[in-house]
Amino acid sequence: MSNYNPDTQLIRELPFVNCRELGGMPLAGGKTFRKGVFLRSESPQWLTPEGVKKVKDYGVKTVVDLRGVEEIRQDGTPFIDEPGVNYYNVPLLNGNPNDTKDQTMEYIKTHVLGDYYVIIAEEMGDRLAEVMRILLNADGITLFHCQHGKDRTGVVCALLYLICGASREDIISNYRISYEYLKDFLAPLFKRIPKELHHAFRSDEENMKIFLDYLDRKWDGDAAKLLMANGLTGSEIEALKSKCIGD
Repeated sequence: MSNYNPDTQLIRELPFVNCRELGGMPLAGGKTFRKGVFLRSESPQWLTPEGVKKVKDYGVKTVVDLRGVEEIRQDGTPFIDEPGVNYYNVPLLNGNPNDTKDQTMEYIKTHVLGDYYVIIAEEMGDRLAEVMRILLNADGITLFHCQHGKDRTGVVCALLYLICGASREDIISNYRISYEYLKDFLAPLFKRIPKELHHAFRSDEENMKIFLDYLDRKWDGDAAKLLMANGLTGSEIEALKSKCIGD
């Protein structure tokens, strides 16, 4: 059994509530995911100019925004035109989570989040491959995020960890902890949204299990097969692994 503790990856010096280093994750063969390469977080829409400077001073040179176009239009981001930052938007949601009557949100009212993670893989696999290609080719530290840093971000994170040889148990632990970091921040929202959507603000381990079961069933548990079926090459997969895997 792994002694992995996701709390060790929480970055407290940056102005987020769910910002984490991907490095430090135990991998197969006694390896460890390399630190100082990728960060994950919730949306940076709240950052002040001082907060943006802290992120840049930390070494972030690339930001990958996984939110939808309408989310960005409504909520914004400080990084689109920020000097010294390469900003990319690769939407992993066809809809607007700010609208509880949106078609996707109506689906989530009657399905667990894990079912939507499968939809991301089935219908947006080309976008997942695009995200991985950006992560591979980015200079400096790359920050990728969605709205709360747990769902779309969690799918990307799980795929990266699977490619590099993290265990199912540790990937689930890494996913499940998101709500612990977010619950105080999200608490006011529960008063304003339908009860049918309350589960969508949690990170119940069932959701990641559903996604991993799907990968086992369709792709033999090999995330690289999913990504290669959607345009990523074998050499790109190997280069991404080399970028991520430390001693």
